[in-house]
Amino acid sequence: MSENHFGVIGGGSWATAIVKMLCSNQSKVSWWMRSEKSVQHIKEHRHNPKYIRSVEFNPDQLWLSTDIQETVRKSDILILAIPSAFLQDVLLPISKSDFQGKVIFSAIKGIIPETNEIPASYLSNSWGIPDNKIGMISGPCHAEEVAMERLSYLTIGCPDKSLAAAVAEALSCRYIKTTVTDDLYGTEVGAILKNVFAIASGICHGLGYGDNFQAVLLSNAIQEMERFVDKISPVHRDVKCSAYLGDLLVTGYSLHSRNRRFGNFIGRGYSVKATMAEMRMVAEGYYAVKCVMDLNQKYKVNLPITEAVFNVLYEDTPAISEMRQLSEKLA
Repeated sequence: MSENHFGVIGGGSWATAIVKMLCSNQSKVSWWMRSEKSVQHIKEHRHNPKYIRSVEFNPDQLWLSTDIQETVRKSDILILAIPSAFLQDVLLPISKSDFQGKVIFSAIKGIIPETNEIPASYLSNSWGIPDNKIGMISGPCHAEEVAMERLSYLTIGCPDKSLAAAVAEALSCRYIKTTVTDDLYGTEVGAILKNVFAIASGICHGLGYGDNFQAVLLSNAIQEMERFVDKISPVHRDVKCSAYLGDLLVTGYSLHSRNRRFGNFIGRGYSVKATMAEMRMVAEGYYAVKCVMDLNQKYKVNLPITEAVFNVLYEDTPAISEMRQLSEKLA
């Protein structure tokens, strides 16, 4: 895979962490971000001025650009690492022909709101990318711990397992271990749902619920995830593996989790608008929960935790009463 050139689309903490991993193995990485100011800062000061600033880059390893067409043109394998709500806007300058022959891996952990599709389906249906050239990257892995070079694990999914293995090799390093799977749709849906459940965990923490309840909440969450994933993509899978349960646990419990933090603000009485202003970061679960509820009109899966989060965030149901009702449904 060394002959293939990697490009990363995104300027946030997750994109920054992915570029750091790739730079461990690649001589050159193309990196697109929206802000020209950030591009110049990295060139001059060797770190992203806004996200995980402790990560130091060698500018000689990077082709930095605010021209997404240039980044796409230079890259054989593109990794999309931007919030799902902004994907369509970011890709506006791109045409289908620009993606021809490219391999696209999504590191997006949300549903595309305009089409209500997971990234893999969106890339296939809207951009005509062959299924065997679409992949995904998920955790359990927080960008903040990658920055500190703490041992972390990635799940690399693609119908073409040889391609997944090659991308896994490009991301692997001393502090990054990887697992390969061909369960692309399942792991992608799981990565989306765990953000919703992390918001629920944060709400409960903000309301004063303790560890005992959190354990019950997340054990029910993995069951809810299994029901929904199996309905959407009915193949044999083990949701007790790191890609599902591990990713759920780290997102539900970790202080690095922006979705848990988002929920914590809500539980403490902040409005959604005030929470967003306070965080100044995107919590994918906020957008995902509405999309999941819309999708579930088709699948009719019992999703009590997802429904509770939706009611609090979109129906203005008081968090204290909604979580009290939810507690009666859990076992």
